[in-house]
Amino acid sequence: VTPVESGGGLVQAGGSLRLSCAASGGTFSNYAVGWFRQAPGKERDFVAAITRLSGGSQYYADSVKGRFTISRDNAKDTVYLQMNVLKPDDTAVYYCAATARAVPTAVTAVDYWGQGTQVTVSS
Repeated sequence: VTPVESGGGLVQAGGSLRLSCAASGGTFSNYAVGWFRQAPGKERDFVAAITRLSGGSQYYADSVKGRFTISRDNAKDTVYLQMNVLKPDDTAVYYCAATARAVPTAVTAVDYWGQGTQVTVSS
């Protein structure tokens, strides 16, 4: 399965964006799915993850707790990342990731990566 991201863009600080991740060439139904981000010159960091079932357990990085919400619609085979109260520090390429092994809260736990979508937050 290949994750395909969409929804990135340019937003002012304090604004919101919703990223979508659709499954291509397969289905997400047997995968836990997560989001990571990578800023220029920095490592790829965990943002949020959700287990296989719709309404399943959610996991968040401390830096986004209370601002970001991950959800999934298995009928549409899509995972969403709602990002609110965005800050300039949230600027990065956001990657969707899927794993059949465990919840993807670390880069090493990921089986499949998307190509990424740019999110830029202006001050």
